[in-house]
Amino acid sequence: MIVTERPEPWHRRTRRFLRATDQRGELVRGARFLRRLVPGDPLVPSTGRSSDRLARLLAEAGADRPSATRELGLAAVQAWQAVRRSGAAPVSADGITVLFTDLVGFSTWALQAGDERVLELLRSVGEVTESVVTGHGGSIVKGLGDGVMAVFADPGEAVNAAYETCSAVSVIKAEGYLPHLRAGLHRGNPRRVGDDYLGVDVNIAARVMAAADGDEVLASGSVVDELDPGAVIVRPRRSFRAKGTPKDLRVYRVVPRYSTS
Repeated sequence: MIVTERPEPWHRRTRRFLRATDQRGELVRGARFLRRLVPGDPLVPSTGRSSDRLARLLAEAGADRPSATRELGLAAVQAWQAVRRSGAAPVSADGITVLFTDLVGFSTWALQAGDERVLELLRSVGEVTESVVTGHGGSIVKGLGDGVMAVFADPGEAVNAAYETCSAVSVIKAEGYLPHLRAGLHRGNPRRVGDDYLGVDVNIAARVMAAADGDEVLASGSVVDELDPGAVIVRPRRSFRAKGTPKDLRVYRVVPRYSTS
């Protein structure tokens, strides 16, 4: 008697083919590259939104094997979160305070650190930043890779949030890198477009941040003029020069003066 094997059902062959295709190295690498082009990280911070839960499920599904489909799914969630990013915007009749932050020396370290260590650090920094910012009544407008843009109604709370975020980030551990955050603040009336803010006042805040050193908070005169003199230590930054900012722009190094009582 001749026994012949039955041909494998078409749906099993199709499933095996799709699985093998999904795990092909060049496709996975391409999907990861596309995901890196999308701002933010869908796995941090977790806010309880449905998109956060979806991101966690995608990341945990088959986490032990590479998957182009999973990477593309995470990229889609990432893009959606970038559009819908963060909390109610502050309301203030006399302007808002814009905060920018940035990790000093991050790009150089990231080139040789590898994706896993880079993402781990960014998640830790993102969680700390959002916790401090929202705790002081601010709202994160958008992530900027290794920093954020946030807005506050109260300039005093903005200064406290900037300083406390820098302090908290400085104790985060990362192999081969000591995280040092810098921050810049400016107060004005930027134009709100959807969930974002545009205009000269936003650009000034970014320029002020770029002039700061690691663990330093710089604020323009428009912020300092609104602060309680007894609540903050202020030192002029006399050498400040930045393209695209007013020639008479005053910039100060600010440190909150916390009560010991």
